[in-house]
Amino acid sequence: MQRIFVTATNTDIGKTYAVKLLLQQYASRGYRVGVIKPIETGVITVASDGSELLALAQQLNPLLSRLHVNDIVPMQFTLPAAPFVANRGKKIDLSPIQTALQKLEPLCDIVIIEGAGGLLVPIDANTMIVDLIAYCNAPNVLLVSHCRLGCINDTLLTMRLLREHTTTCTLAFNCKEEELTSFQHVSQPYFDAHCKPYYLLENDLAAIAESLLEF
Repeated sequence: MQRIFVTATNTDIGKTYAVKLLLQQYASRGYRVGVIKPIETGVITVASDGSELLALAQQLNPLLSRLHVNDIVPMQFTLPAAPFVANRGKKIDLSPIQTALQKLEPLCDIVIIEGAGGLLVPIDANTMIVDLIAYCNAPNVLLVSHCRLGCINDTLLTMRLLREHTTTCTLAFNCKEEELTSFQHVSQPYFDAHCKPYYLLENDLAAIAESLLEF
C-alpha cells in the first residue's frame, strides 16, 4: 500500500478538494483507493469532511463498503480548533491512526492521508501535524497552496519546513478562476524562476498524480 500525505499552507485552502480529485484520478487508473483523515475537529455529531471522503472512496472502491466514518477519522474533537486546544492541552495517543491505516491496508493500493490545517498545527505539547508524515510513513506529500497575494511567503515557509523534515513535496496551487489572472502577474513569475515543477490543481491533475507516485 502506498501512502500519500496531503497538506496545505493553511486551513480552508483546498486539502479535502484535492484529496477527492486524487481519489478519482487514481481510481480511474485501476488502483484500489482509500482515504484517512487522522484528526478532525469541529465534530458535533459526525465528522463532516470524513463522511464526504468516505462516501466517495466507497463509490470508487467497493471493498470499503463496511467501513464507518470513525474508521477513517480515528480522532475527533468537538471544538473547531487546533487539536491541542480542542483536547485542552492533554497528551494525545496517536495509536488509533496506525490502527486505522492497518485496517485499510489489505483493501487498498493507495491511501491518501489528509492533514488538518497547516503543518505547524499543534496536536499536543510535543507533536504537530508535520510529525504525522513520518508517523504515517507517508513520504509522498502533496502541498496545496492558494493563489492570492501572499502565496509566495506562505508556500516557501511550508516548503522549507518540509525540507527540514527531509520530505520532498509536489506543489500544486488551488486557483479559483477569478484569482488566476492576478496570480499569473503577481506571483507566478517567482515560482517560474525558483519552484519548478509546480502544478495547477485542476489543470494538471494527471501530472500531479504521476509525480506523487514517482518518489
